[in-house]
Amino acid sequence: MNVFVFPAVVSVLACIAAYMWGGVAALFLVVLLAILETTLSFDNAVVNAKVLARMDARWQGRFLTYGIPVAVFGTRFILPIFIVAAAAGLSPIAVAQLAFFDPVHYGEYIREAHVAIAAFGSAFLFMVSLKYFFNERKTVHWIAVIERHMSRWGGIEAIEIALTLLVLLICAFVVPQESATILSAGVIGVVLFIIIEGLAQSFEMAGTSATTAGAALFVYLNILDAAFSLDGVVGAFAITSSLPVIIAGLGIGAIFVRAFTVALVRAKTLDTLIYLEHGAHWAIFGLALAMLVSIFVKVPEAITGLIGLVFVVFAYLSSRREMRKVSS
Repeated sequence: MNVFVFPAVVSVLACIAAYMWGGVAALFLVVLLAILETTLSFDNAVVNAKVLARMDARWQGRFLTYGIPVAVFGTRFILPIFIVAAAAGLSPIAVAQLAFFDPVHYGEYIREAHVAIAAFGSAFLFMVSLKYFFNERKTVHWIAVIERHMSRWGGIEAIEIALTLLVLLICAFVVPQESATILSAGVIGVVLFIIIEGLAQSFEMAGTSATTAGAALFVYLNILDAAFSLDGVVGAFAITSSLPVIIAGLGIGAIFVRAFTVALVRAKTLDTLIYLEHGAHWAIFGLALAMLVSIFVKVPEAITGLIGLVFVVFAYLSSRREMRKVSS
């Protein structure tokens, strides 16, 4: 069955529900958020596809089906509630009540928790991108003048961890009043990446059952999706304070991004477009940098999204050019 059938059916049902709940205005906002989430998350899909290719067909299907509640409600509703609760010193139940019955106030708390969200997300995404580039076994380079040197430096043990922690420390010194939040949230992001990535690799290397390895990669993919999407949740409140509309719009986008990820794997697109993965990791690095800068100054959501889109598009064009060279 085409992987886009299920997302299309869910999207139609969500749009009907939005129209019945809030009329044309709610429907328009749901469609707008869905389009923004989908078009600005292609880099997420490419990186996820590389991880998804390490999973068997059964777990790939679970990523598209069982993973949807995690993406829609876990990342875009439950996780922000716990972040707001920790940042504001409130109970998760109190924050959930605000989310449903006082969305304007809840949106204010979300924005106040932005430093913690940005520190966690940027640290995790820095680890994802730097781990890819600081790999001494990496032989294919897109932006060769930079990537070749980074690959050589990959021989330095845990260099990506050292650089990420150094960046967090500098930010903490620059904004001393937020130093505890930046360091604690950032370190959690680094530790979480190390644990999940380490478990996934150890399961595969040890010849663990496909079920166990697939479960570890499934968890890793959902955490990666959360890190990608946290800034989008914050930005969505700049468009509307209605939580059902935000969940529906971002949820539709998340479903289509996951379907696109599975399609990339099944078509073996990353095997033919050799620079697409490079572009996606540069996009992740750009997103991490934008999230970090947003601690100090306002970074428009459009700029954050366009960073990823530009890298992925240019990587695609470079890959097509390379394919023509090889064929000729």
